[in-house]
Amino acid sequence: MNRRTFVVSTVAVAAAVFAGGAAVFRRGATAPEPATAGADHLVRAHSPVVGKADAKVTVAEFFDPSCEACRAFHPILEQILGAHPEDVRLVLRYAPLHDGSDEAVKILEASRRQDKFDAVLDALFERQPEWAVHGAPNLAKAWEIAGTTGLDLERARKDAATPEVEAVLRQDVADMDAAKVDKTPTFFVNGRAPAQFGPQPLYDMIVAEIAKGSGTT
Repeated sequence: MNRRTFVVSTVAVAAAVFAGGAAVFRRGATAPEPATAGADHLVRAHSPVVGKADAKVTVAEFFDPSCEACRAFHPILEQILGAHPEDVRLVLRYAPLHDGSDEAVKILEASRRQDKFDAVLDALFERQPEWAVHGAPNLAKAWEIAGTTGLDLERARKDAATPEVEAVLRQDVADMDAAKVDKTPTFFVNGRAPAQFGPQPLYDMIVAEIAKGSGTT
């Protein structure tokens, strides 16, 4: 995939979402300057990871299951990973900034214990408008949607209430604060945030880091 011709099938939807400012700021009125973050804040042993451990580029995404922009980025990230399976890995971190998102995170963590994380994440994003109503989230609907993937809901509800899941949520929120993440999605590429928000700046930075790691810059 050429960096000059990076085109995604969801570009029209994504453009509308990004233009509407769906990346929600938790505090402050202006966008932060490009930031860096320590590795400890970005990758934890419990973090879901897609890609090879020795990939040249680590993309850490702080995301919120309720966030429209996160939903729009989801297929874009899949395309990037598909185009660079040897060179890029994605680390998923939770940033529950919307009302009810902490419960959605618990659903996802419970689904991991049944090897249903990918299916549940896809389902929650695909049907996000049905449950992630800002100010009035329908978490019962979110659980119902998760159940359509074959998730054992009785077991999942028990797992979601365990201290281990609570600990994951607390750690990710603490790391979100330490990394000064106040909007979703927020990306760090090898520890640095892109200078601008959007699919193309993210992809360009990833390609540049791949080239750097290959010694071709």
